[in-house]
Amino acid sequence: MIRIQITDGTALDDEALWVAGLRGDVDYIQVREREASARDLTRLVRAAMKVAPVLVNDRADIALACGAAGVHLRAGAIGPLEVKKLGPLVVSVSCHSAEEVAAAEGADYAILAPVFPPLSKSDAREPLGLEGLRTVCRGSRVPVIALGGITAANAAQCIEAGAAGIAGISLFRRRP
Repeated sequence: MIRIQITDGTALDDEALWVAGLRGDVDYIQVREREASARDLTRLVRAAMKVAPVLVNDRADIALACGAAGVHLRAGAIGPLEVKKLGPLVVSVSCHSAEEVAAAEGADYAILAPVFPPLSKSDAREPLGLEGLRTVCRGSRVPVIALGGITAANAAQCIEAGAAGIAGISLFRRRP
């Protein structure tokens, strides 16, 4: 089971606290710090890489420059196959429907959300639920990672529904 910790966008508020909250027992840390400048993001990625392999949100250039494991692409970004031409990067893609998962050809992972109502932010999209997750997983050639409202109590249900793993902000947040 793949486990991805997604950062919460607070790194610039208190970088030491942010780093202390990173978990080394995950497969990847997805550095999702949208407000960070390229210089700050590079520093944060390098700090996170000392804890676990890193997927950099939207910035293949920074992932390559830092030697990160890969990149996470938001919906509508450059395609995974194009990113893979840049170098040996793991590529995950943000998806919200079966159609978006089908369009994620070439990605290593399709991060599908929301499965349940998110715990860390509001989301106007209707949660897919376990049946929706199961349907998408059955039809996907790309391994699906469940995101959105994932807890210790429902993570196993996501795997039973066919997900290759789980991702989250709240689920993996470590309180130093």
